[in-house]
Amino acid sequence: MTDQLPADRHVPVLVNQVLAAAGPGGRAVDGTLGDGGHALALVEAGFEVLGVDRDPQAIARASDRLAGHPARILQGRFDDPAILEAVTTFRPDFVLLDLGVSSRQLDDDRLGFSFRPGAPLDMRMDRAGEGAAAYLNEAPVAELRETFARLADEPRARRLALEIDRRRQTTPFETSDDLVNAIRGALGASSGPGDFARIFQGVRIRVNDELDRLNRALPALRDALAPGGTLAVISYHSGEDRIVKHLFREWGRQCICPPVFPVCQCRGRALGTVVSRRPILPTDLEVESNPRARSAKLRLFRVTG
Repeated sequence: MTDQLPADRHVPVLVNQVLAAAGPGGRAVDGTLGDGGHALALVEAGFEVLGVDRDPQAIARASDRLAGHPARILQGRFDDPAILEAVTTFRPDFVLLDLGVSSRQLDDDRLGFSFRPGAPLDMRMDRAGEGAAAYLNEAPVAELRETFARLADEPRARRLALEIDRRRQTTPFETSDDLVNAIRGALGASSGPGDFARIFQGVRIRVNDELDRLNRALPALRDALAPGGTLAVISYHSGEDRIVKHLFREWGRQCICPPVFPVCQCRGRALGTVVSRRPILPTDLEVESNPRARSAKLRLFRVTG
């Protein structure tokens, strides 16, 4: 299905696997609408769709793409109380979160997600709050170190944080070149695109508070599902996947009391079933046709029917 999409469209990742998990039809929520690729596949499979995205440009593109289909679109973050209330009222059979940023966002240098030369350091998904430049210029060294260590898996996080602090004393960070040069200054001239992508991703996750928002939203999205419904999450970052994996495993356990408790004092029942203990990965063919799918992991949780 992805091979038939027009070349100028964002290609939805793991779309066939998502459709298989969604089932034969009903009501579906696409909580990270993007260009509407997953949502379009879902409506064509017989679903009524509620789409959500925080990016006004994505809302405009997806609205055009889904015109004439049974789809309602809301602008906001998937953890916003008003959005969660709308999702609960919708009572979906299937909820999808495709985390991270879209190919179109990465390709548009004006949005500041890219490490291509001259791109602004922004990275805000909805243009609200402070961007990446402000964060790098103002965050304490200890916080920068924590961001690079936890969100970018950078073993030399302290060195990089100190390098950024040294540089910002004389010249504030404004463009991708400033951060790339700081990375090279801290990690050495041999650092390259893999390092840049990893560290830029960590800054983006921090700027948009992505992990905390995910942690807050997942239980509410689970509770909004109709009995027997499925929550599906596609992640691209180890921190995202860790949150999803641990929550899904906890929800699938009958007892979550500490081992020292002689008698169960928790809910005493599983909230549903982890559909697959291992994440569902893209095929080699999909990665070949869409290299940005290579780090995607799909996890599924089905609530008690």
